[in-house]
Order: sequence, then C-alpha cells, then structure tokens
Amino acid sequence: QVQVVESGGGLVQAGGSLRLSCAASGRTVSTLIMGWFRQAPGKEREFVAVIRSDASTSYADSMKGRFTISRDNAKNTVYLQMNSLEPEDTAVYYCAAGSRTFYTGRQHNHYAYWGQGTQVTVSA
Repeated sequence: QVQVVESGGGLVQAGGSLRLSCAASGRTVSTLIMGWFRQAPGKEREFVAVIRSDASTSYADSMKGRFTISRDNAKNTVYLQMNSLEPEDTAVYYCAAGSRTFYTGRQHNHYAYWGQGTQVTVSA
C-alpha cells in the first residue's frame, strides 16, 4: 500500500514561487510514476507534471518552463517547484502515485494512490 502526503501550499502573489512536496511511504518513489494534478473550482482535475521511474519528466503545455518536477530518492519525496505563478494557477494540487510504470502518467487513471491535496492560491 502506497501513501502520499502533500505539503507546501499557500497564498502567494502573482509572479511568486512555491514548492510543493509529496512524501511517499510504502514504496520508493523511484519505482513508481509520480504525478501532480490540480483542480480549480468548477473545473475538472487536470494533469500538471509527472516524473517516471526512469526519471523522465513531462509537463502540461501551460506549465512548461514555469514548473519543475523532481524527486529525492533518499527522502522518498517528490517536489513541484512552481515559478512565475499566475492567478490561473489557483487550485488544489494533488500528488499521485502509480505502480504501472509503463503508463505515461499524463492521465488520472494511470494512478492508484492519491493524496488529500494542498491549496495553492495566487493573488493578482
């Protein structure tokens, strides 16, 4: 059983930065696909970024160049560094883990384990 717990959300002004953390337990993150998704009020959950077991990464187009996903195997933690934040980035951000490493990780059904989410609010 894999558990993931997000932290690091908060309130930031437009143009600012935040780093989200996702601490995993039950399996090492390097053997999983680890993704970030977000859900804004009234909108569907959307893909943000993924880091796969081979350390390859992918991003949603609107996050490329602004967000960076990384992992620390020693801490069994995945991070999402978010720079140049915009009010449109306001959402609950979810960390997810999946054991089927052949998946791309760009769809929510590629993941079996989800965190409770952390709120990110970007003020104009």
